[in-house]
Amino acid sequence: MRANASAICSEFDEPAQYRITVLGRIPARWRDRLEGMTIMEHAPEAEPSSTTLLGELPDQAALVGVLTTLYELHLSVLLVERVP
Repeated sequence: MRANASAICSEFDEPAQYRITVLGRIPARWRDRLEGMTIMEHAPEAEPSSTTLLGELPDQAALVGVLTTLYELHLSVLLVERVP
């Protein structure tokens, strides 16, 4: 059991690709504050619109930083997904 828990913990200290979808729009100028993730807006003419962030983050601390920035923008997080 202990070895298995150790393997899971080590995965969060390594780079991983994430997809994060939020309700609303994210200005392109926020890209630097979002760890350089790609910003893809869906249905910009429709309300409510959604935005997906896609990119590699160095570790779980960086993921928390991105989620904190989204919180500061008052955006509702719809999905956080680690992608292969």
